[in-house]
Amino acid sequence: MEEASNEYKQTTTEEILTAPVPAVAMNENIQTGIPKNMVLDLGWFDGNQIKFKDWWKVMRLFLKSNRVMEADNRIMAILAYFRGGVAGIYAQRKLNELDKETGTQDWEDFV
Repeated sequence: MEEASNEYKQTTTEEILTAPVPAVAMNENIQTGIPKNMVLDLGWFDGNQIKFKDWWKVMRLFLKSNRVMEADNRIMAILAYFRGGVAGIYAQRKLNELDKETGTQDWEDFV
């Protein structure tokens, strides 16, 4: 059996500075330090009124946990989740409006 060596290899500064850095395993929002998966995927909203109440609750949690505070950003985030059906038609009309407007959107009017 080999004897264990009590000698440690000394690392030079150059070796430390040029060593590869391991990738970070956590999925974290770098700006806020909040894990991106804090709120489950809320899925698309297609205009189904039966599902709206639950979807809206999760959307509000999503906006809050990602610290989306400005009205324009909130509206754009919500419109990004409107797909198909009545919601898709509304989203397209609203996006057309936003393309023409230069001012800030009113959150209360949107809601």
